[in-house]
Amino acid sequence: PPLKVQATHPDCSIILYFQEQEAECLEIIRRERQMPATPGHPGQQGCLTEWDGVSCWSAVSVGQSRAVTCPDILHIFKKSKALIQRNCTESGWSFPSPPYYNACELEAIGSNNDTEAKASYFVTMKVLYTCGYSTSLAALFLAIGIFSCFRKLHCTRNSIHIHFFTSFILRGAAVFIKDAVLFSDESIDHCTMSTVNCKVAITFFQYSVLANFYWLLVEGMYLQTLLLLTFTSDKRYIWWYILIGWGVPMLTVCVWVVTRLQYDNHGCWDDYTSLYWWVIKAPILLAIFVNFLIFLNVTRMLAQKIRSPDISKNYKQQYMRLTKSTLLLIPLFGVHYVVFALFPEHIGVDARLYFELVLGSYQGFLVALLYCFLNGEVQAEIKRNWGKWQSSMESNVFNLATQDFTA
Repeated sequence: PPLKVQATHPDCSIILYFQEQEAECLEIIRRERQMPATPGHPGQQGCLTEWDGVSCWSAVSVGQSRAVTCPDILHIFKKSKALIQRNCTESGWSFPSPPYYNACELEAIGSNNDTEAKASYFVTMKVLYTCGYSTSLAALFLAIGIFSCFRKLHCTRNSIHIHFFTSFILRGAAVFIKDAVLFSDESIDHCTMSTVNCKVAITFFQYSVLANFYWLLVEGMYLQTLLLLTFTSDKRYIWWYILIGWGVPMLTVCVWVVTRLQYDNHGCWDDYTSLYWWVIKAPILLAIFVNFLIFLNVTRMLAQKIRSPDISKNYKQQYMRLTKSTLLLIPLFGVHYVVFALFPEHIGVDARLYFELVLGSYQGFLVALLYCFLNGEVQAEIKRNWGKWQSSMESNVFNLATQDFTA
């Protein structure tokens, strides 16, 4: 069957379009060659079907002609009603008339300077998001170490924070892995790349993104649970949170992988124009929508509890400390994704790349800052242990000095 190639990247659309047209034309030529010779077939006494690199010309008899339109490629050729014609002569097909370069007018594509500026733009973009993810990974590992080392910080709330941090670590690692697999070798044709390694890298990346959004959803759910239960025991809910944060993304990605293997196993699975992309996109939008509802509900409950005279000042401080972090993150993470989800993938590419790669790369650092480094409880615990360590060091120095003196 003819090769059906999906567009891996927007810039590859023209290459993949001609590959598909060529595959279909070569299939027609192959079938014609396998057909028994028939006196009435045009190719017997005329011109055989031919692929000229742009269009497929069906077989005609000597003296007849064929006409085709310009290639129908969005954003490449302007819409033109001009027809390109070729005659079948005794010596074979004539040259296209008018030539393609006259009949098919290209869209404005910019100069060499624009191309160099675009290449420089992407290099700068990569440097920025590499620095961003590196900073985020360092901050997240440090935050996990702080939560793990201090016994007084071991609780359900901080356990959820650690899972949330881990999802950011996976997301940052997935970006570096994807870059290493897809773009480490410039000699590889990325438009037709379809290796197991690149599909695994893309699958891991999609899982980490899904897990990231669903652990943000868990943070919102946990905050709502705290306000509803008024800080009663919440350990029994931790496994439900883990199931939602890691299990739902795993199930979604498995469905997506099976769907791609069955119905669209082409390219490197990083094409966002495919309908099967909605298997990933829809659950992310659902998580953002539910989080937005939680955002509204938590804001309402918080306003009621703060105004309530029955709530002690200590509880109000606990509410505010956790709430200000979560309520800031919910709109910060979701708004730009919802805005871009309403438009086709080729609209606002530069803005989309900037938000998702550059600003998105620093989200892990922001999360570690809000939940750990600016957390009053964490700061107090670090100061307390630092004071104990200093006292211990001073005591050891005093003991050593005393021993030297008495000796």
